[in-house]
Amino acid sequence: MDMPLSPTWTDIAIRLALTMLAGAVIGLNRGARGHAAGFRTTILVGLAASVAMIQANILLPQTGKTPGSFAVMDVMRLPLGILTGVGFIGGGTIIKKGDMIVGVTTAATLWLVTVIGLCLGGGQLILGMVATALAVITLWFLQWVDVMIPREHRARLIITSDVSWSTLDEVSRILGPMHCRAHFQERKLDPESQKADYTFELGWRRPEHATPPMDFLVALERSFNVKLFELTTDNGR
Repeated sequence: MDMPLSPTWTDIAIRLALTMLAGAVIGLNRGARGHAAGFRTTILVGLAASVAMIQANILLPQTGKTPGSFAVMDVMRLPLGILTGVGFIGGGTIIKKGDMIVGVTTAATLWLVTVIGLCLGGGQLILGMVATALAVITLWFLQWVDVMIPREHRARLIITSDVSWSTLDEVSRILGPMHCRAHFQERKLDPESQKADYTFELGWRRPEHATPPMDFLVALERSFNVKLFELTTDNGR
C-alpha cells in the first residue's frame, strides 16, 4: 500500500491499530524476560513513530510554497527527528558495569520498533508487518539458537592454600583438562593462619544454556578451600 496524499480516518485507524499490534507482539518478549523496555514501552515508541509519520503524510500536500518563496518545508525531518530521539532512549537502556554490558538487544529492539512504526504510519503496511514477523522470529525463536552458541564466560576465583607458588601450577593442572584458563592476579598472606588467599580470573567457553561450572568447584575443593567464586560476565541482553 502506497502513502496516499490525503489519508482517510480509516487509513489512520488501520495504521495505528497495526502499530499497536506490532509493538505489543514484540514487547511481550522483552517484558516476559524482565527487561526494562517491555510491553508498554515498545507500544509507546511504535505509536510515537507512527503518529509522526502520519503527521508527515498529512502535511505532504502542504510541503511547498510559491516558486519565488525563500523556503520550502521538509516534512521528512519529523520522522528523522523521531529516529534521533529514540537513539537517546536506546542509549539509556545500555548499562556497562566493569566487563558486563547489558541492554544492547533492548536498545536494538526499540530502534526496530521505531522503524516499524514509521513504516506503518507511512502506509507501508506490508513492509511493516513483514518487519514485525521477522522481529518476532529473531527475538522469540532465534534465541534458542543464540543460547546454544559457545560464548566466553569469566569468573573471579579466590582460594585459600599454603604459602607456596606451586599453588599456581596446581590450579592450572586441575582446570586445564576442563578447558578452563586460570590467570593469576594476586596473593594475600594471612600471618595468623600461615595461609594465603590466591585470586584468579577464570575464562572458559560454553553455551549460554549450560549449567553453572560446578565441575570446576568440585575439582578445586578436593585440593583447596574455595573462598569465592563470582561470575563477572553477562550475556548482554
